[in-house]
Amino acid sequence: MMTVRDAMTRSVLSVPLVTPLREVAQLLIDNGISGVPVVDVDGTVLGVVSEADLLVKEQGPGAIHHRPLARLLGESRESRAQLVKAGAITAAQLMTSPAVTITSGRPIHEAAAIMTARRVNRLPVVDDGRLVGIISRADLVRAYVRSDDELAETIRQDVILRILWLDPEQFTVVVKGGVASISGRVERRSTAEMIEQSVRMVPGVIDVHASISWLMEDRTLEPASRDGVFPFSPH
Repeated sequence: MMTVRDAMTRSVLSVPLVTPLREVAQLLIDNGISGVPVVDVDGTVLGVVSEADLLVKEQGPGAIHHRPLARLLGESRESRAQLVKAGAITAAQLMTSPAVTITSGRPIHEAAAIMTARRVNRLPVVDDGRLVGIISRADLVRAYVRSDDELAETIRQDVILRILWLDPEQFTVVVKGGVASISGRVERRSTAEMIEQSVRMVPGVIDVHASISWLMEDRTLEPASRDGVFPFSPH
């Protein structure tokens, strides 16, 4: 299964805590990126400065105080945080912290879920507390733009072999237009179901047609009948 490691950008830019905001902004412009991790001296990710943070700074304290909701409710925790950003002069003062991160070994669908839930466009990738890369929404989109042959090979090698520890030679895998068709035979019904579920999670696969024979019903440990969810083929 495709992981964050497979899709992330490894040559990731970062800035120290004391970096002046002008340098941070210039870094974003020069490299065509919308955010940059802020790291401690030992490489630990402490936060992220994004274009959204810089926009808060650009508005200034006056704009925050004069917002209708701020006038109605008074100073909130959010408005206080934005006032700090508005007066910031370094990356440490402007960054959004703590940083939302992910480890490189997690499946990329988890990265997509975190970005959606937390409403962020990128995730610093951290292993053993150190920055090793960054994965963005654009990286996730690119992960879905793979040829049918690439998807078929991913199913054989990553799903069937590396994840499920099965012999890919025992299965026929064909992908057309992102639709994966897989057939073969396994001992247990649960294994057949797991194959289909795992293939559905491969980025770029839009549907799965599975015809996996199984010989043993896990719950009864007796040979399955032809009425099972998957076709029975004893020979």
